[in-house]
Amino acid sequence: MDEFRFQITEEYEGERIDKCMAMLMDSLSRSYIQKLIKEKQVLVNGMPVKSSCQVQAEDEVCFTLPPSQEPRLCPENIPLDILYEDRDLLVVNKPKGMVVHPAAGHYSGTLVNGIMYHCGSELSGINGVLRPGIVHRIDMDTTGSLIVCKNDRAHNKIASQLKEHSITRRYRALCHGVIQQEQGTVDKPIGRHPTDRKKMAVNEKSGKRAVTHYRVLKRFREYTYIECELETGRTHQIRVHMASMGHPLLGDSVYAPGRKCPFSLQGQTLHAMMIGFQHPTTDEYMEVIAPLPEYFVHLLDILQ
Repeated sequence: MDEFRFQITEEYEGERIDKCMAMLMDSLSRSYIQKLIKEKQVLVNGMPVKSSCQVQAEDEVCFTLPPSQEPRLCPENIPLDILYEDRDLLVVNKPKGMVVHPAAGHYSGTLVNGIMYHCGSELSGINGVLRPGIVHRIDMDTTGSLIVCKNDRAHNKIASQLKEHSITRRYRALCHGVIQQEQGTVDKPIGRHPTDRKKMAVNEKSGKRAVTHYRVLKRFREYTYIECELETGRTHQIRVHMASMGHPLLGDSVYAPGRKCPFSLQGQTLHAMMIGFQHPTTDEYMEVIAPLPEYFVHLLDILQ
């Protein structure tokens, strides 16, 4: 039997353990996970639980599977755009179309495969064998800055800042429609979509508080170029919040399915431009900027 461990992040707090595992482990069906729980193969903080158990942030989940259930990850010599690196961490400029960590259908070509090759054994192990070094993530088709931790001490320090919402995260995005106000704040709770577990939605009943600050950088005839700063970090937060305003992101097939996009795009036009944090060793505040990707610059030129 192979053992797997991962730590619950804030975005999954309050979810049932079986539902949370099904969301994180796409290769396992919920019924199979419930079978593992019934057989006491799933432990939360070292104790067996029931399927109805609601997980909390920083809970440690441990479960065992036959070796055939999860493939072994292999380091791959994938070119990485490294914006900053030292002995504790690195900040990577993730390209469009790259999955951050392995999941069903994506066991190679991920950012994790690339950083395993680049860093060797120097990666934190808190989030388990499928997500070494990964303390937070961005969507497959979102580009930009992502912190990768090389040791558990750095991982815990960065994770604490994420939990306290003290990390600065500024994004650039293009959205449908012309936003009239110069700046604003969207304060709407976000939770899982009631019928589609892979989607998020504004959910006043069971959602968790989510706050996005935005300001207009440039208005075009049919679109608006904006900067968004996250106060919280819910899954798909900017995409859901802008869609809730009637201004979904250009190219977002999930949250803007009925909006026509005249451009050839791969997913939403969203870029994690800047990330600012206290260094885990020096405590010095630092900011790392990821330049706009070429496709985004080209699109802005067209809209001009």
